[in-house]
Amino acid sequence: MTNPLLQAEGLPAFDQIRPDHVAPAIDMLLKQADEALEKGVGPDVPADYDALSAVLDVASERLKSAWGAVSHLNAVADTPELRAAYTTALPKVTELFSRHAADERLYAKYKAVTNAPSASSLSAPRRKALSNAMRDFVLAGAELQGEAKQRFQQLQELQADLSQKFSEHVLDATDGFSYYATEDELLGVPADVKQAARAAAQAEGKDGYRITLHFPSYFPVLQYGENRALREALYRANVTRASEFGKTELDNTGVMSKLLTLRQEEASLLGYANYAEVSLVPKMAHSPTQVLDFLRDLSHRARPYAERDLNELREFAKTDLNLPDLQAWDVAFASEKLKQARYAFSDQEVKQYFTEPKVLEGLFRLIETLFDVSVRPDSAPVWHPSVRFFRIERAGQLVGQFYLDPYARPGKRPGAWMDDVRGRWARPEGLLQTPVAHLVCNFAPPLEVDGKLRPALLTHDEVTTLFHEFGHGLHHMLTQVNDVGVSGISGVEWDAVELPSQFMENFCWEWDVVKRLTAHIDTGEPLPRELFDRMLAAKNFQSGLQTLRQVEFSLFDMRLHAEPGSEERIQGVLDEVRAEVSVFPPPSFNRFQNTFSHIFGGGYAAGYYSYKWAEVLSADAWSAFEESAEKNGTVLDIESGRRYREAVLESGGSRTAMESFKAFRGREPRIDALLRHQGMS
Repeated sequence: MTNPLLQAEGLPAFDQIRPDHVAPAIDMLLKQADEALEKGVGPDVPADYDALSAVLDVASERLKSAWGAVSHLNAVADTPELRAAYTTALPKVTELFSRHAADERLYAKYKAVTNAPSASSLSAPRRKALSNAMRDFVLAGAELQGEAKQRFQQLQELQADLSQKFSEHVLDATDGFSYYATEDELLGVPADVKQAARAAAQAEGKDGYRITLHFPSYFPVLQYGENRALREALYRANVTRASEFGKTELDNTGVMSKLLTLRQEEASLLGYANYAEVSLVPKMAHSPTQVLDFLRDLSHRARPYAERDLNELREFAKTDLNLPDLQAWDVAFASEKLKQARYAFSDQEVKQYFTEPKVLEGLFRLIETLFDVSVRPDSAPVWHPSVRFFRIERAGQLVGQFYLDPYARPGKRPGAWMDDVRGRWARPEGLLQTPVAHLVCNFAPPLEVDGKLRPALLTHDEVTTLFHEFGHGLHHMLTQVNDVGVSGISGVEWDAVELPSQFMENFCWEWDVVKRLTAHIDTGEPLPRELFDRMLAAKNFQSGLQTLRQVEFSLFDMRLHAEPGSEERIQGVLDEVRAEVSVFPPPSFNRFQNTFSHIFGGGYAAGYYSYKWAEVLSADAWSAFEESAEKNGTVLDIESGRRYREAVLESGGSRTAMESFKAFRGREPRIDALLRHQGMS
């Protein structure tokens, strides 16, 4: 039988991959990677960059590609069979990568490459890749000996297993909740949300309206639903997912504690005081103290605005909504009502203009205009009928390709993300491998009305999310660097990787762009300028509260990983952080941390601050386009787009993020642009 995971060329055969393909393919590729390692460290392969790449990178990339396809399917098309196959293979894959990363023979060979006279003649991207590799060998335990080294490798496997369990618990707790509401309970809820809920109930042969904990289902009820008891029930269900308040087997409390314990042990083995110090080695920030100071400074600046936001909300809730005791499950509802009262529009009204086809058309046109490329539909095997595939070209030449998976569904993890399928690489065989990306969101799917399928509608927040993920995708796909370790997003400091994504969000607030993204679902008319102006006036609505919320998450993450012993008092650390920065602490039953996938199931451990850190960079980078608009009357400035593309997007990880930023702006970043953009200056 031909195993689709073993095809060496082309795109993954997502439509053919089955759970029973996983074990034989991964076992064979693990064996080949080990054979490549033995060959690479042997006498027949010289201590030469190209020679090592030809042996090692080819084998490891083939394994990464196959494992990446399995991991992706596990995230977007989860089934019990696939999960079992993935979980069985995970420890083997983790063991191999952690063992290779710490192999002292390979480390010695790379040292020889680094110290050879020929190293100085390597290209700048290769010198950066080599420097990163030497750093990563040390962080992977290559300098450890004996039992310490064995334990370090074991820690990698244990952490990978626990992170996977954490993610599975979040998914299962999310998928495991349903509430069947009556018509009366959904008073105030938008018609399209109700229609989707009714269709979901009917699909199960049930009465009423099925509300789930997928964001497009439950959040509009919190935002618009008049029934306070239902709002409270849904809020409670959402913030107690994967905690002691639900099924014991899905409780992440112990998983978090074990993960923190293992991370601290890893840090100790490497000679660091805490895991936060380890996490920051490859980042822009130099120390946990520097990050904590940055976050507390931002908190101090935002607090007066947050207090004002909350006081206004409480007063409005009391006087206009008869809610004298504002609770956490009232905040989204009261905030939406206040926004409507103050700015005379609702998110639901705006949503009617953002049809998915028009948004994509406008987004693609923007990318084509600014970055001198064309975006075209393309074909490739996909894992779900709603997934689409596109190609990006410049002057008729393929630059990159991407999958777009926009809709929420059971078996798909919540949230939105970009992931790489493969990176740009001048392969040792002589071919140029072009980059491919996954762009994944969780929007409400199109609805059938009177027998006709209507386009999906996006809120303005969802449009911003789409632009955000495309920013990551452009960073990955528009790179012109040919060394796979530093092309695209590879090798970019984690606290700078959000720069291109947050940068793209700014276009969602520009009339020249927004008018091309909109066509009313019924009339086809573009968004009226006066409605956009009201949206713009509301842009920084509650920005103080939103900033403190992000600071709270970031401070909690950094303190957890910078304070040995925190595994014994996770809730205590969170309570202390909230006491320090929050102006409206949530109820005592809130278990936000139990679904904080960024730091327990993703790559953001001691790194969640990156969103705010990179926002300083992205706001300042955006200022260059604002300056162009003052001269030319539009932010769609082709010259600024070219400079940004060349300095930031095309350079990838081939130099430090600071060097790329300075190449674009001519100076280091300043925080004042961020504060100004958020109405806090």
